[in-house]
Amino acid sequence: MKVKLWGVRGSLPRPESPDKLNARILQILEDFHSSKAKSVKDFADSLLPNQLGGYGGNTSCMEVFDGDQSIIIDCGSGIKDLGMQLMAGPAAKGNAKIDILITHFHWDHVIGLPFFIPIFIPGNEITFYGVQEDLGQCIKEMFKKPFFPVDFAWLPSKIRFEILEPRKTVKIDGLDVTPYQLDHPDPCWGYRIEKNGRAYAHCVDTEATRVTEQELGKDLGLYKDTNLMVFDGQYTLVEVIEKVNWGHAVAGLGLDIAMREKIDHVVFVHHDPYATHEKIQAAIQQTQDYYQLRVSECKSIGLEVHDVTWEFGFEGMVLDV
Repeated sequence: MKVKLWGVRGSLPRPESPDKLNARILQILEDFHSSKAKSVKDFADSLLPNQLGGYGGNTSCMEVFDGDQSIIIDCGSGIKDLGMQLMAGPAAKGNAKIDILITHFHWDHVIGLPFFIPIFIPGNEITFYGVQEDLGQCIKEMFKKPFFPVDFAWLPSKIRFEILEPRKTVKIDGLDVTPYQLDHPDPCWGYRIEKNGRAYAHCVDTEATRVTEQELGKDLGLYKDTNLMVFDGQYTLVEVIEKVNWGHAVAGLGLDIAMREKIDHVVFVHHDPYATHEKIQAAIQQTQDYYQLRVSECKSIGLEVHDVTWEFGFEGMVLDV
């Protein structure tokens, strides 16, 4: 399985302003002139994608896929570009079957749906899955005047709604999917997706107010024996204290869970809309300091240390599960 990040911002789409973009380009040019690179291409190839293009401004949308099997998680503004990619295949001729998991209905997780082109193509079959009993009603409300000119009843694609039972595994397009509750002011559900002994945990949005095994209870299954976890890292240590009950976490909380549950790889997303490139870089350093502190603490009292590979996600990133 692989996971592609189509949108990694939280709360609000946030395109990079021209002055910020210009400043970053100037910095890249200065770094090139002071480097020993033989060519512009060599220098560009030495940089990480987010150093060139930033982290992206689209809101939450992820795609989990394995060959032709695919599941979309959430319909933030990132789903527009995903829809354009799908239109290069069977969706353009109305021959696509598309499965979409909904975590919750806050704007940043659904705002892109009315601009998802495959939903306007006759013949396409689109199934929405969610734990919420009002799943269908909430989706239909998005296609209604005066907020959007096309009424839900006018959509030509075949649309279905499937209500999921909490913590019960279902098979969707060959992938095993289990919803678990996250810690968010409005009910929000994470998803564990498995195939061939590999597991992906989608943990966005969450404040991670429950961390211990006892606190998590039945929802501990979201994290256990997981290969890849995408986790909410919207806030810094100071912000997560200032914004209690806002429903978002700091990266360190995800690392605590990952180290205890022996999760291999963690990617932090849902970046704050006001987090500049520089602020995200500072959050990375803060997270590194925290991780090193936790490792040192564990070693000092003789505890086994599970090494976690972690990073901050950027738009377009593709991850192996």
